[in-house]
Amino acid sequence: MSTRTSSLILYHHPFSRAATVLWMLEEIGQPYELRFVDLRAGEQRHPEFRKLNPMGKIPLLLDGDTIITEVAAIGLYLADRYALGTLAPRPDEAARGPYFRWSMFPSAVIEPAAMAKASSWEYRVGQAGFGDFESMSNSIEVALEGGPWLLGDRFSMADVIFGSTVRYLQRFKMLEATPVTTSYVERLSARPASLAADAKNKEIIDAHGLAS
Repeated sequence: MSTRTSSLILYHHPFSRAATVLWMLEEIGQPYELRFVDLRAGEQRHPEFRKLNPMGKIPLLLDGDTIITEVAAIGLYLADRYALGTLAPRPDEAARGPYFRWSMFPSAVIEPAAMAKASSWEYRVGQAGFGDFESMSNSIEVALEGGPWLLGDRFSMADVIFGSTVRYLQRFKMLEATPVTTSYVERLSARPASLAADAKNKEIIDAHGLAS
């Protein structure tokens, strides 16, 4: 765990979406502090925590007095504030459009479409903003066809947001591992920041006896 020398504090558990935010923090290269939230003990539901996030969920990021929740929002915030022009295209760059598009796609489309299929939801596709599983899967392929990253040769925070979701769903067999998505996940997993985050997550798993 990093010694606190900045205002960034992540409420974290390695078996949660906060693991993705830890990767984001490693990508931006700023000092941060991790605060372990014992999900098994229900610490995320304690009144003190709900004052920060009424949803009673992590990830939760503090930057001084600023509170940010939701993985995509956290990623976009961090990239704009700490890596504008590198992990986030500048406002006057055309790449800003697809950057936002694919950053929002996981929570708006990929996750609900995957959940709908896994849970056999009955719904009218035309009335659901996330469409259907087949269209969602095809859109992932289209997003990555220009490769190696979502913005072509340029890696961005959108790849952390989008890629972490694709990697998770493939791992749990909720999304087909195609040649395109498999090579993408391999590139993501080989990034130094991803490897560093994985190592820190493992340290926390071992320290708290979380391994199954």
